Amino acid sequence: MKPLRSFLDRLEPLFTKGGRFEQMHALFEAVDTFLYSPADLARGSPHLRDAIDLKRVMILVVFASVPAAVVGMWNTGFQANMAMQGLGLAGIEGWRGMLLALLGAGYDPNSLYDCVLQGALYFLPIYIVTMAVGLTWEVLFAAVRNHEVNEGFFVTGWLYALILPATIPLWQVAVGITFAVIIGKEVFGGTGKNFLNIALLGRAFLYFAYPAQISGDAVWTAADGFTGATVLGIGALEGMQGIAATGITWTQAFIGQMQGSIGETSALACLIGGAFLIFARIASWRIIVAVFLGLIIPTLIFGNPESSNPMMTMPWYWHIVVGGFAFGAVFMATDPVSAAQTDAGKWVFGLLIGFMTWLIRVVNPAFPEGIMLAILFANVFAPVIDYFVVRVNVKRRLKRNV
Repeated sequence: MKPLRSFLDRLEPLFTKGGRFEQMHALFEAVDTFLYSPADLARGSPHLRDAIDLKRVMILVVFASVPAAVVGMWNTGFQANMAMQGLGLAGIEGWRGMLLALLGAGYDPNSLYDCVLQGALYFLPIYIVTMAVGLTWEVLFAAVRNHEVNEGFFVTGWLYALILPATIPLWQVAVGITFAVIIGKEVFGGTGKNFLNIALLGRAFLYFAYPAQISGDAVWTAADGFTGATVLGIGALEGMQGIAATGITWTQAFIGQMQGSIGETSALACLIGGAFLIFARIASWRIIVAVFLGLIIPTLIFGNPESSNPMMTMPWYWHIVVGGFAFGAVFMATDPVSAAQTDAGKWVFGLLIGFMTWLIRVVNPAFPEGIMLAILFANVFAPVIDYFVVRVNVKRRLKRNV
């Protein structure tokens, strides 16, 4: 790698102040710091010095979400192949069908290779469009402001692609990430100054702007002519009886063998990623535990198998495996920028998310999924939560010293 390092060092004067390509310094810096750790060091107070930089944190977050992505790609292909088998379709047309044939893949739902490859052919275009459009806006704003391109978007783009359904039109992917980056982050000053989770904001915009493609009522499975709702959507309409009629077991839902957004279906994969993030001290275990408690406690208190409200009949152990709850609790609620910062505030923040998720799912008949809006709602109140926690601590210390 030394020749590459030397090559970049020779190019650097062209992009620094006074160089021929001075206006493109943000793009050069983004490439350089993506390949190598930045040379800038924090040498004194009030900065904290650590062996890990922001880029390594982002890499670890992506690494932790890889199990959810892999299971999601397998499940996307599995659901498509099962639907095609039921419809009597021999294959798919277009470039995906050509690539599958070229790579020796078929449409067997029992084949791991066939399912993962087909799922990847749906996920990768979404991810490529997300990164191309999102990074274009990032570089543009960085160049205008003469700022560095922050590595945080690599995680934002990755998570944004994972929370979208496989069948979403790619132009909507571009519109969603454009809204998220510009309105959710850049208008507030860029990375670290946003108060909402960027990936969730993009998905929320798509949900309200284009509900036909993002609601999950009929377009989650990547097979022409197939329609079917998600497990959570069925539960909202028919309760546990409707879910039982589909033949989906709790174990299948826990593993992720059901319709849903690409990376959100497997609670098991999300929990594995969450354990890694907690071990690496990147994600707050307080927030994750509090989010789960915030959903489980009201379900235990108010749940009623005989209720006329279909969602009231759903037990807590089903609530945590359907929809995007586990993914949201692990990867979205723990966003270090938009979450609460104090230890006590993290408990309040997480409990608020869990309770709001339960409230939206059970009380609001028009919106079965609640974790997305619950996290965005809690993001708005995170600074207020931290403010009151700090004020309480200040008052406690003043009384102690009187």
